Amino acid sequence: MIPDFHLHTSFSGDCSAPVKQQLEQAVSLGMKELCITDHNDYCVDSGDIDFNLDFEAYFSALSKLKEEYKDRIHLNIGVEMGLQPFLAQYCKEIALRYPFDFIIGSVHFVNGRDPYYPEYFKGRSPSEAYLEYFQTVLHCLQSCNDFNVLGHLDYVIRYGPDNIFSPSEEPFVSCIEQILSLLIEKGKGLECNTCGYRYGLGQPNPSAFILEKYRKMGGQIITLGSDAHEPANIGRDFKKGAELLKACGFSYYSVFRQRQPVFFKL
Repeated sequence: MIPDFHLHTSFSGDCSAPVKQQLEQAVSLGMKELCITDHNDYCVDSGDIDFNLDFEAYFSALSKLKEEYKDRIHLNIGVEMGLQPFLAQYCKEIALRYPFDFIIGSVHFVNGRDPYYPEYFKGRSPSEAYLEYFQTVLHCLQSCNDFNVLGHLDYVIRYGPDNIFSPSEEPFVSCIEQILSLLIEKGKGLECNTCGYRYGLGQPNPSAFILEKYRKMGGQIITLGSDAHEPANIGRDFKKGAELLKACGFSYYSVFRQRQPVFFKL
């Protein structure tokens, strides 16, 4: 089974699943490899949720489990790093300090607001809210370099009032093309996050439109992740995701070990 390279454990502020529970589920599915990517969103206000990862405890626990499970599954240690335009130096320091196998760069906050909450969309059209999000992603990529793939590029669509955007919306297309071009220029990859299917979008995040555009522009590095916060969602909808990637022109998916991509045929 394709390795899951985006999942969470109780080390994430919004997840209660023990690491071993997640590992056991992956083993039961027949995965030979996976990567735990718990949240680290620094300098944000998330109410009662603390998204600051305890890196020392995290590496201590996962390193022991990596050894314990070595004959059953290959455990990679990653992180989902929350990107903001002013956090470039912080992200660089964390990436240098800890021996991650994989870093997802994700944009969860737009000028201090998370699209997860309905307040982000109040008082303006979905188009305006979506455009602000994509512009923020672009600004993050212009300043931040210390990640391997961009996570759930159209995250904002997942929580929007209509859950879609029209590819004909020129502001979105222009901004998205700049994002994809910059990713390719910097040698960064893109994540196919199958969580979109669970949210009723009928496709992953990002959408088929974006995935196909990335491939046609020359993008090759693509990872699959479930964004699972509970065992039942590990590897969920990977068959759909893999078939969609093939339809978008991809022949290979990637995993990361010691921050380097390794390619496998879809």
